[in-house]
Amino acid sequence: MGIESSCDETGVGIVRGTELLAHALSSSMEQHVRFGGVVPEVASRAHLEAMVPTLEQAYAESGIRVQDVDAIAVTSGPGLTGALLVGVAAAKALALAHDKPLYGVNHLAAHVAVDQLEHGRFGERVAALLVSGGHTELLLVDDIVTDITLLGQTIDDAAGEAFDKVARLLDLPYPGGPHIDRVARDGDPSAIAFPRGLTTGRDVEKHRYDFSFSGLKSAVARHVQHEQRMGRTFDVADVAASFQDAVCDVLTKKAIAACRDHDVDTLIIGGGVAANARLRHFAMERAAKAGIEVRIPRLGLCTDNGAMVAALGAEVVRRGVAPSSLDLPADSGMPVTQVVAA
Repeated sequence: MGIESSCDETGVGIVRGTELLAHALSSSMEQHVRFGGVVPEVASRAHLEAMVPTLEQAYAESGIRVQDVDAIAVTSGPGLTGALLVGVAAAKALALAHDKPLYGVNHLAAHVAVDQLEHGRFGERVAALLVSGGHTELLLVDDIVTDITLLGQTIDDAAGEAFDKVARLLDLPYPGGPHIDRVARDGDPSAIAFPRGLTTGRDVEKHRYDFSFSGLKSAVARHVQHEQRMGRTFDVADVAASFQDAVCDVLTKKAIAACRDHDVDTLIIGGGVAANARLRHFAMERAAKAGIEVRIPRLGLCTDNGAMVAALGAEVVRRGVAPSSLDLPADSGMPVTQVVAA
């Protein structure tokens, strides 16, 4: 059984090997809309209210109770500290009450492991592009349990965070990603030449696999402000499409470059932004030309959920890794290279 509470989704998943038996989810997204972003204390309180009902939903879906599972896995980091604490405390209580081994696992590694529920176990070496509101990382995965290398990450805003901020500039609702994706379908992605961060000159030498979206966000703001100062009505669809293209162009270009540089023939894409149609288009098109297989779990498994935690937990148990201690912490800064908490 896997428990996820790192941000604004309370998730409980139950898996047997790579077979998904239960995928229960409760989101507090609507409670954050009026703030234009996730409020940590609001999220923590929502987890407290949702934890037991979500557990019960998972039991009902699978026909399996906690006393029947072999082990309990929980996201111990990274994430919002208060939100993580709710899931970790719940997992500790269940493990202690039912005498089950407990595994604190890494949220980012879980985003990679969940693909095995959809497409079966992957080979020994894969690359992973994780793109969400809080994370943008490019990983080299030689072993999902013991050997993950961080190749690159955002040095400022995460991609999903940039989508949210640009959506506010365009008076689109929160969360911004789905709304920009929708509006951009009617726009011209070449209408405005927005910058591609860390892709030229010394930047690409020093930050070959890193990302930067803060400058892009500022460029969108300057464009909108300029048009307003000139008394012109700017085309929201064109701005959305041009911004989206700039993000997806950089994400996929660097991901494919990493695959080529490290002789990898499989790229896994996860995180909420994996739902973006333009990102999928760029990834599939460029990967096909490079002879690389792209694996993207279905949307419900890309966003934060308990199934991904259970998937990683099942893999950890299968490898015979020692359980975490009952005093395992909620580690908001847990590095991706640490898959299982001691």
